[in-house]
Order: sequence, then C-alpha cells, then structure tokens
Amino acid sequence: MKPGADPVNVAFSMGALQDTTYFLIFLGVLVTVHESGHFFAAKWAGVKVLKFSIGFGPKLFSVVRGETEYQVAALPLGGFVQMAGMYEGEDLDEADQKRSFLAAPWWKRMIILSAGPAFNLIFPIIAYFVALSGDHTIISARVGAVEPNSPAAIAGVLPGDVITSVDGKPVRAFDEISPALTNIYERVVPVTVKRDGKDVTLQITPKKVVENNQVEKITKGLLGVSPIARPAIIGVPPDSFALEKGLKTFDRILSINGVVVKDELQLGRVIDAAQNPLSVVVVRSRVVPVGGFDLVAPDVVTLTLDKQEGKGLAALGVESADLYVWAVFPDSPAIKAGLTQGDRLVSFSGDQLLSWYSVRTHLKAAEHAPFELTWRSGTELKHQTMSQAGEEALDELKNKSEVFELGVRPRLGFETFVGGEVLAAGPDYEKLNIHTGPAEALAASFRAVPDAIRTISIIMGKLFTREISLDNVGGPILLFQVASKSAELGFDVFLVRMAMISVNLGLVNLLPIPILDGFGLLAAGWEGIRRRPIPPRSREVANLIGFAMLAMLVVRVFYNDISRLLR
Repeated sequence: MKPGADPVNVAFSMGALQDTTYFLIFLGVLVTVHESGHFFAAKWAGVKVLKFSIGFGPKLFSVVRGETEYQVAALPLGGFVQMAGMYEGEDLDEADQKRSFLAAPWWKRMIILSAGPAFNLIFPIIAYFVALSGDHTIISARVGAVEPNSPAAIAGVLPGDVITSVDGKPVRAFDEISPALTNIYERVVPVTVKRDGKDVTLQITPKKVVENNQVEKITKGLLGVSPIARPAIIGVPPDSFALEKGLKTFDRILSINGVVVKDELQLGRVIDAAQNPLSVVVVRSRVVPVGGFDLVAPDVVTLTLDKQEGKGLAALGVESADLYVWAVFPDSPAIKAGLTQGDRLVSFSGDQLLSWYSVRTHLKAAEHAPFELTWRSGTELKHQTMSQAGEEALDELKNKSEVFELGVRPRLGFETFVGGEVLAAGPDYEKLNIHTGPAEALAASFRAVPDAIRTISIIMGKLFTREISLDNVGGPILLFQVASKSAELGFDVFLVRMAMISVNLGLVNLLPIPILDGFGLLAAGWEGIRRRPIPPRSREVANLIGFAMLAMLVVRVFYNDISRLLR
C-alpha cells in the first residue's frame, strides 16, 4: 500500500475489482457457451465463419486462425458469430457464396440457429455435475421431533429415527423428504427408518398440503417431522396445576432435580424418571423497554412442585409452547382480530393445528383468501374469519414480490435457530459429510436441468401474462449482483446460478421474436414448409419491430436495475 493511502478506499477498490472479475467470468462463460454452439454447428454444416466475437463494440484484441478471426470486444454484454452470407445482398465471391449461411439447406440453418440455445441447455448439466460432485455437508435425515397427532406420530415415527427411504425413493438429506412426497398424499406410503441399527418400515398416510413458492403451487404430502428437536419451552394452560405452582407460558426448563434438560423430548423423559418433590429450574424471559427498544432479559427461577397423573409434560400440567403466540405485529390482521401474546392457536378453517410448521403451511397456501382462525385466549375460545395483508418484499437482490402476513410469531425457538435470542433457541440439527460420486452427480444433474427448464418456462409464461411483474426483469447490473453474491456464497453456488441463467438465456433465445434465434428458426421452418423464404420486405419489417422491442426492453431493464440500486 502506498504511504498515506486510505485503507477503506483500497479495500473498496479491491472488492469492486473482484466483483467485476466474477461478473466477467460469469457472463463470459455464458456468452462463449452460446456462441460456441452456433460456431461448431456452422463448421459442421460447411458454412464459412468469418468472426467469433465475445462482446460487442470496439475490438480489444483478436487472433486469426484459419479463415476465422477470434476477438474480444469492449462491451461484454453478449457476442456473435459472423458467417458469410447471413443477409441478402452481401457481396461474396463464388467460393464464399457456396459456403454462405443463406445457401445452406433450411434444415442445416435450423441446426446452426438452434445450436446456441442447445449449448445453453447442455452447459447446466456440466455445471450441476461439477457443483454436485465431491464432498458436501448436508442436514441429516434424522428426526429431531414428531408433531403430535401428525401422520408420522400416528404411524409410530420416533425422534432419533433416521429416514432412509420414502415410497421406495432413497433419502439421505432431510430436505429430500418433502420433494419425495410431491403429489403423494392421503394414501398409504411405506417409509423406512433406521432405528437402533435396524431397518423399520412404517406405513404412513401423508396429509395433503399446498405450498406456494412464488412460482407455482405444489401439492404434496406432509409427514409431520422436523430435523430439530423441539426446545423445552412450555405452554401453561389456564386454571392448570402448573399455573398455580408458579410456572408460566414461555418458561424454558433448564433442569429438574439437578438433571439438565436439553430439549422437549428429554424433558418428558426426565419428568417420568424424577421422584417427588421436583425442583424445577426455569429461565423466564422478561421484556425490558430501553430507549425505544424492547430487550429480552432472562430471570432464573427455581420452583418446587409434585408430579401429577399422566406422562411427560402432562405430569407437570404443561404442554409445548409451540402454538402459543409470542409476538403480534402492530397494525396487522392478527392484532385487529384481537390476538395477544400468550394466546394459543387451535385450528385453521376447522383443521386442527399441530405445530407452528402447520400454521406456516396453512398461511402460505391461503395467501389473501379468507379463513377462520380459532384460538384460546385465557379460558375463552375465540373464532374469527380474517385474511392476511399483502405486503411488498425485497429479496437479497432487491427484486420485488408480494408476501402475505397475518402478523403473529411463535417463541423464537420454534421459528428459527439462527441468531436472535440465544435462550429461546433450540438444539441444532444433525449435519453429515457425504461424498457424491460421478455417477450419482451426473444422475442428479439430469434431474436438476429439466426442473430448471420447467421453472424458467413457468416464470417466462407468468411474465407474459403479468402474473409476475416486469419490475423483476433485470439487466447487466442485476447480473453483476448475481455474480458477485453467488461468488461470496462459494464456487458451487456460483456454478448453480450460472446454470440457471444459462437455461434462461437458452429459452429466451428460442422465442420467435425478430433478432433472436427463435425467429431465424421460424423463418427456416417456414422455408422448409412453404418451399420459399419469407419475403425480404416482411423480414425487414420484422427486424425493425425486433429492434424496437429490444430497445424498449433495454430501457426497461436498465430502469429496473437503477431502481434496485436506489431501493
């Protein structure tokens, strides 16, 4: 560093240079892949290639090999393959005329034009293969908690079981369980678990749920299991023995008779094994207003009480705090309906609620549709028809989307386990290091790419129907942000994001819009069917329309990009 240099400015400059490098690699690879498809197909078809360019505008450097000039240009926002005789009226000698693009049979021209998008759809297979190969850390398929009265609980799934297959599909990571149940519900499904070193197959009837991922609604089956054990945070019903003895809702039990309690499952076992009288140590959260903010302060309280009839939590006269409301947002539908802290959610449109996960699932599916919520407030059971409020949300790239919010939250330990209030957080999930071999990675790649094509196709369709706002369309600045943020998250994420953009680029280029490959395919197909080319005047008009559409799109994406920066 030079004497007197500002370290902040130096760090900023290095960061900007690094982000620019990621962007150039990201876009450069995608452009090279696309143009290579046209290039190799033209060579195969015997069409003369005059120039292969990465970028537009002024030439930065080039090299001539054989009859083709390979160049890198100053504007890295695309590229092109210039072939002899691409347009009517070009002045070509006799040899080049025979090897011109327009002189090639219509079906060869279709292959040349489709090769660019095809390479964009093949490249993701390679990208996913590289990203998925090797060693990875996953969340184990070990069951941390089973929701009461859920399909899994009814079938006999126990905390500590490791799910190894669902409906005959092998499962290794916990996030593979839900996709395995897509469109599988309300019928008996064999689920195999590893328990005490032995394989046990259980017959489970998953419950039907509808999830909305902002692209589409997916119907799938719900087992009612979680990878994380439920924290030992209790709910105390009104007029209960526990309330008389001084226990309060949201108390977290730390120990009983000196035995440390880590989670809800262990709490039940410790209660069953303990002898009266019970010395119960709890940590109790107290909200302290400080300078306009609410801070949560812990108080450690020791209580003495005797066990009552029943097993587990029932012997203390308590239940899980899972469905108890910890926070109600100001001006939300929940507070307007009269929900307050300490209320317990009971049912959603007549469907009994089992856990906060089931609450989220119901709310996600409902969106803005009205529903009847039943909850217990003190000793009173309340019912009210309400609907969620629509809100505008921004993702990490500041894209807009509409989210729906009821305005209630559970105790933090039931909602998230990252950051926040440490005393409320529950046990962590089990992680495993796994190795994915070449064959498995390739098979996963061939599954991932069709899913990506399907997702991008749905998004494109919803952009045309305006179900997804054009405000989310981005240009070079958005790509710059995608590249830099992906690189921060690791090489695997960088490759996966590049694969998704490649799929997007391939599908967009297949649209039958003038100046895109899709229109050239349409023109070649027209010639193949009608035995004559599209009239030159019609092509000129179409190209003018295409350039006008491109200009409007460029204005829109730059407007969107700049708007994101200002949000």
